[in-house]
Formats: sequence, structure tokens, C-alpha cells
Amino acid sequence: MQRLGHPAPARDEPRIQVDVPPAYASLLTPAAETFLAGLARRFSAQRDELLTERIERQRRIDAGELPDFLAATEAVRRDDWRVTATPADLADRRVEITGPVDRKMVINALNSGAQVYMADFEDAHAPTWEATLAGQANLRDAVTGDIEFVNPDGKRYALNPQTATLIVRPRGWHLSEKHFRVDGARMPAGLFDFGLFLYHNGRRLLGRGSGPYFYLPKLEGHREARLWSDVFRYAERELALPQGAIKATVLIETLPAAFEMDEILYELRDYCIGLNCGRWDYIFSFIKKFRNYPDYLLPDRAQVGMTCHFLRAYSQLLIRTCHRRGAYAMGGMAAQIPIKGDARANAAALAKVRADKEREAGDGHDGTWVAHPGLVPVAREVFDRIMPGSNQLDRLREDVVVGARDLLTVPSGTITEAGLRNNIDVGVQYLGAWLGGLGCVPIHHLMEDAATAEIARAQIWQWIRHPRGTLDDGRRVTAALFRELLDDELARLHRPENARLPGAEHYAEAAQLLTRLVTDDAFAEFFTLETYERLA
Repeated sequence: MQRLGHPAPARDEPRIQVDVPPAYASLLTPAAETFLAGLARRFSAQRDELLTERIERQRRIDAGELPDFLAATEAVRRDDWRVTATPADLADRRVEITGPVDRKMVINALNSGAQVYMADFEDAHAPTWEATLAGQANLRDAVTGDIEFVNPDGKRYALNPQTATLIVRPRGWHLSEKHFRVDGARMPAGLFDFGLFLYHNGRRLLGRGSGPYFYLPKLEGHREARLWSDVFRYAERELALPQGAIKATVLIETLPAAFEMDEILYELRDYCIGLNCGRWDYIFSFIKKFRNYPDYLLPDRAQVGMTCHFLRAYSQLLIRTCHRRGAYAMGGMAAQIPIKGDARANAAALAKVRADKEREAGDGHDGTWVAHPGLVPVAREVFDRIMPGSNQLDRLREDVVVGARDLLTVPSGTITEAGLRNNIDVGVQYLGAWLGGLGCVPIHHLMEDAATAEIARAQIWQWIRHPRGTLDDGRRVTAALFRELLDDELARLHRPENARLPGAEHYAEAAQLLTRLVTDDAFAEFFTLETYERLA
């Protein structure tokens, strides 16, 4: 297939099949494609092997083998070693803002007053080909300082003289980029996102005194971390970058990874500078891993907070592990967003955010996440007050003792009709928005992304499957009850006042997808894999 904007490739060029919109031809140049092809050819097979290992691990869990700390790597956990030094522009990470890579968001996030902006090609991104390339172009323009955006009303957005440090989150190992094929096979999406950003921006960032920094999502163990380390080393060599120029923070957002934090840091010790509590994906992973266990049903999502024992144990273990190794321990995302027009509701939402950040800073985290610029001052005030220095690496938290049972304790709580309805509502609204090309959507004053939508549909699937999936009024959660409540929620969403909600035109299709996701006998590992083929 001929690439739009390029002449037909010669026989000795990489066999890459991709249509490039002319506006983005300067991104996918022949040299950039050659670099991407090298990444794919070198590492795709290893990625595929690791995904097979995930399947085998799930089979062992289904057979009764609960996750535990690895006996084979006990020496790594016991021995003394430390990770690489932290760059100067990441020495203070007290507030990090996360969000998608659309042009206006990139500018607002970099101008937000946060220390760091995590530009997200993963959970906050619906990976249409156009949006993915536009995101890369937006970040390239931000790095060069040439980015601006003009609203239809004429309002102009441009970068301030001082901006947040940029970190990029590529897609996870489980995803592939269907629009970019190397030797006939889809390229691992994480390699595509990482490689294209590094190719265009790595050397320029280093020249500015910064560097190419990444957040690595959804790792399930140290072997997956080792693959990223190999990728970094290869990419630095191919692009003639200094060894160790790339820096990474790993999101601990899967249950297996919580048992391998030391090992993940060790495999990436030349590159890794921290771990992050990816709380929402972590809750989803807990449900997913124990989907076939009738005794491992979580209550309503609203009842599963970071003060629950299994989540508090996980976050405190992360702090202890990181600080022992000289790595930053980053807190997670509070999903609340500012509420306009209702001062009382807004004050209550901000109070929840403040309490969450006070817990994180008090426990010893070195920084935290927010999803909206309006929450930067709230988080900043808390960390300024509790953490006057640039970090808390000196708080070793040797008082923390966490065993496997702590990480596997199911919290108490109830399953309610309101909780079930909320999961249905969020599922339909988010899937509708995602099918329409939006990956990050405000719903009921919470910022919902793929991770929170995964919790919603996974809970419904599990509640339907097991007798303990019973509402607090005694009714069983069944497929019939789900369909009854789905009809109610659809009727509400189709009211005229909701016609302009993001993705409203896709609600019927979203409802069909959600129904299949929660009623199929087989559990879908990620809904994004199920729905990616439907994206334009």
C-alpha cells in the first residue's frame, strides 16, 4: 500500500503498510519508519511471548494458585542496590497532571502549574489513527515551543515561559497499532508510541537540559520490565543517545506487579526513577485476576477507596520499596473534578481530593496525580504543607510489613442497585465517547477513562456470575436484571437534555457492546481490544 504523502517504497525499504494523512507526513518520514521497523523486528516476538505468559499465569490463578512473592527472586528483594539518579527537572514531582494529547489539553496541562504533565496515549486516549498522529505532532510542537491553539470563539492558547516537565505514557504491551504494519504484522502499539516520540524529540529534549521521559503502563512482572530495558538500550544505541538518557516511571497497576516491585525496579535500574500507584487499573486487575473466584467480589466501586486494607497495603509497600532503592513513590489519581455552579458540591469534591492527598503525603509519597488544572492548587497546598522538601526519599517506612494476605484481602461493603446502575451508566457513556474518539470523559463530576470504565464492566460481569453478586435488598444480579436497568439508563440518556453529552450518538452501539462484555461466558481481558476494530 502506498503511503499518502510519500512515494512508493523501494524493495529494500521496510515492508510497512500505513496510510499517513498528508498533514502528518513529516512525522512518518522514511527514516522514522526505518527506526520503528527496527523496534518491531527486534522486540515483537518477545512481546508476544510475554503476552502468552500472561495467559498461562491466569490459568494458574484460575486453578487455585494465588499470587505471591517470587521465591526465585528473593535475592533481588534482599540485596542492597539502587536505581539510577533522578534528573534535575524531575527532582520535584509533587503534583503531576495527566490527560490526553489533544492540542488544547497539551497547552493547558503544560501551563497548569503542575511540576509534571503526563501526556497519555493509553487510558485517556481513543487511538484512532488521526488522533494518535495528531498527539505526536502536538507533543513535537510543544517540545519545540511552536504549539498554539485557537478556539472557535477566537481565544488563543500558547505556552507560558515556564511549563511542566513532559512525561509520555505509551500504550501497554497488550495493544497493537493496526495502521502500522511491519512485514505484514501489526506493530506493538507501545513501541510505536515510544519510538515515534523518541525519534523526533529525544535529542532536542536532552539539548534543553531535560530528556525523554516515559510512564510505563500495565506491566505484569519483571520480565516485561526487562523487555522495556532492552528496548531503551537498543533505541539509545540506534539514535546515538547517551546511555541512560531515557528515564522511566512504572505504573504498578496490576495485581501481579504488586508482588514484583523490587524486581521491576531492578530490571530497569539503569532507567527507572520511580513507581506510581495506578489505583484504578489496579482495582480492575484485582477483579480480573479473581473473576472466577466467588469469594473475591468487590463491593460498589464507590466503596473501594484507598483506605481499604488491600489498597493501603499496596500503596505503603510501594513507598517502602521505592525509598529503599532511591526511587520516587508517586501517589495515584483522585477522580474528582471541580463542579461549576454548585458551591456546596464543589466544596465536598475538593474536600475528598484534599483528604486523599493528605493521606498520600502523610504516608510518604513523593508526589501525586490530578486530572484537571483546577485541582493543581489543592494538591500543591497539601504537599507544600506536609512535604516541604522536594521529596520524601529519606522516609524509608521500615515500619511497613506487607504480606501476600494483605494484598489479597477483600474489603467489606455492599452491592447496591445504585452501584449497579452507576456501572451501567458509566459503561454506556464511556464506551459511547470512546467509539466517538474520546478517551477521557467527565461523567457525574468524575473524570472517567478506560481504567474506570474497565472496573464498571468487570464488576457487572463478575456479579452476574456468582451467587454472592446479590444486592443489599436481596435481589441477585442477573443478566435479566442488567438488561432491565440498562433499558432504564438508556431511556434517561436519550432524553433531549442529554443529546449533547460526549458520544451520545454512539449510545445504542455502546449498549450492545456493554451487554456482550458483561454477559459473554468468556471474560474480555481488555474492552479496548474488543472495541479497537470499531474505531475509525
